[in-house]
Amino acid sequence: MKILVAIAFLLILFSLGSALVYLMKDKGKSNRTVKALAFRVGFSISLFILILVANHFGLIQPTGIH
Repeated sequence: MKILVAIAFLLILFSLGSALVYLMKDKGKSNRTVKALAFRVGFSISLFILILVANHFGLIQPTGIH
């Protein structure tokens, strides 16, 4: 489960970085920045749902604040 969360987090960071590159490179003349940011939002929502489902099925355990 930790590997899936790490991969999803890396995909989010990669999408954010590619959006920055497209923003600087295209100067707002194409939709690549918008698409990259839309993918980032999709990856973030997917990660959130994955964590909720994993918690529900007991694949991860909350540790709380000590």
